[in-house]
Amino acid sequence: MATQTEIEGLNIRESIDGRPINRQGKSKKASRKASEEVVTALKSDPYIWGIYIFLVVISIIELYSASAAEVVSTNVYAPLIRHGMFLGIGFVLLYLLQRTHYGYIRRFAGIIGVLSWFALAYSTFMGVEINGAQRAFMLGPFTVQPPEIVKLTVIIWLATILAKSQKSQDVKTSGIVYSAVVVAAFGGLLALNGLTNTLLVMVVSVSMFLICGIPLRKILIVIGIYAVLFGIFYLFTKVMNRSSEFDKVGQTEQVIQDTGGDHSLGSQTQVNRVVRFFKGVHPEDELTDINRQEIMAKLAQARGGVFGKGIGNSRESVRLPLAFSDYIYSIVIEESGLIGGIFLMILYLLLLARAGYVAYNVTRAFPAFLILGCAILIVFQALVHMAIVTGLFPVSGQPLPLISKGGTSVLVMSVAIGIMLSVSRFATRQKEGKSEKDNAEALHLGEDMNAINASADN
Repeated sequence: MATQTEIEGLNIRESIDGRPINRQGKSKKASRKASEEVVTALKSDPYIWGIYIFLVVISIIELYSASAAEVVSTNVYAPLIRHGMFLGIGFVLLYLLQRTHYGYIRRFAGIIGVLSWFALAYSTFMGVEINGAQRAFMLGPFTVQPPEIVKLTVIIWLATILAKSQKSQDVKTSGIVYSAVVVAAFGGLLALNGLTNTLLVMVVSVSMFLICGIPLRKILIVIGIYAVLFGIFYLFTKVMNRSSEFDKVGQTEQVIQDTGGDHSLGSQTQVNRVVRFFKGVHPEDELTDINRQEIMAKLAQARGGVFGKGIGNSRESVRLPLAFSDYIYSIVIEESGLIGGIFLMILYLLLLARAGYVAYNVTRAFPAFLILGCAILIVFQALVHMAIVTGLFPVSGQPLPLISKGGTSVLVMSVAIGIMLSVSRFATRQKEGKSEKDNAEALHLGEDMNAINASADN
């Protein structure tokens, strides 16, 4: 533990591990304020900002095109105004978060997690029914979708637990157990209203385990536990018959039937989707309410070709159920072609690459886990959406982050981007060494969260 002393007249100041101590009685709060004043001029990562702006612009353009079915029966600008309102609120949240030290997130992680779990439990058992499942509750005029919030909550909790449990090139067994319990506690409730989000949370958690250096043997054990729990919850949903017919997440406005009016709830629906997925969709198939989404999505993509039909020239958006949400990627391809679809996919992958670059260079473990967790969540959800639309994954609703319609999803993804920007702004980089920025970070995180980032340590 290094001690450094400066003498200015009669004023003696010391620092322990880079954190200033004032022997004249200067409070910790005052020290934090002084350190924060030094780092207020820091800037967030411009590349993350650029990707976010690109996604928002694409969202506004494609959402308006994909909402043609709604425009027919309502004000021509109503869908765009509503979506723009959520994008605006999301931007405000993002801007405030990127100016707030990410250390505050760690302080409130426990409260956020508990509130999210109870919100999810309430929406599951006593919430309003959307698409045959109780997965939301009303907050004034708005419908809140706790499953969307829970996905980000799990990331924050895992980043906190894993950072606290860090040891040389590994994580304490207790940290792995706590992390698995968190995933199980949230995943159990998510499984009651659809298995897709449960799988998403499990895959993201395993990705974070790999990032923080947990040996493969321990990860395989955790995956085995997940498999057992997944099977138990799957059987439970079958018995309780509470699984929704259409696993639609983050949508608050429309209920579209894709089963010919059959809203029988149960795990059999998931089985039927897998069976249809392996059977495939063929040109000679008769168009029914059951296969309408798959066929119309493929028609939209085939019509788009390589270069697309041009922005605003979508034809299938009127006939494709949920074109504005769960199938918006097919409209992107119809209007901008294969080139536009690949560009959008690369845009998401660049977000992950930039998050990886920032995470590799920060000195502490917690910000590295936090920014990568947020990026993995956004990118993996985007890839799942694209896989569903292009027929590489069984039908199951997942919104395209920041682009699909859905207020809760837009707000949660905006918050995730805001957290990433906060980390890029306030986390100390390897080359910066001991500085006022490092002092502020140490004060915000506390002694139990100062674990060294393994990549920086190398």
